[in-house]
Amino acid sequence: MKKSHILADLVLTFMKIGLFTFGGGYAMIALMDNECVEKKKWLTHDEFMDMTAIAESTPGPIAINGATYIGYQQVGIPGAVLSTLGMVFPSFVILYVISLFFDNLLEIAVVAHAFQGIKIAVGILIFNAAIKMLKKMHKKAFPITIMVCAFAASLVIHFAGWHISSLYLILLSGVAGYIFFMVQQMKNRKGAAEQ
Repeated sequence: MKKSHILADLVLTFMKIGLFTFGGGYAMIALMDNECVEKKKWLTHDEFMDMTAIAESTPGPIAINGATYIGYQQVGIPGAVLSTLGMVFPSFVILYVISLFFDNLLEIAVVAHAFQGIKIAVGILIFNAAIKMLKKMHKKAFPITIMVCAFAASLVIHFAGWHISSLYLILLSGVAGYIFFMVQQMKNRKGAAEQ
């Protein structure tokens, strides 16, 4: 496929995701998975999981980071730029138009009730994305242990009312993963040296 066709496909795909997904990056993950993994085959499921972890761990919204990563993976810097613009442009236009015509949009009863329904749908989208990612996760002891510990820690933090950023959980999980990797490497080297 020609580079120009891939670039156009990236822009249109991410414009569609940006236009039809409410609720921010986490709600967009399910649609990104469907479009970029299932339909377009731009990434494998494992690559998508890695991309999600990287996009969550780096500064900026997860959906924009994801779009930038996928675009770069496909066509380099032009793909990254156009994918990012495709993701951002619909939201920018919608918010700009709303700001021109409505000063207090949420004070309109119909709009306020519509947003109540949208909040529920966003929660379901986020939950759906989490379930899909759990199903695709490698069923190995270490990732499951990290997941359970991070989930339990986030519950304790929430119900205890502590003001601790989830960034610390991400960083601790990353450090634990790195330590586990280094220990595995040392065991492999030791095993190879003994043979």
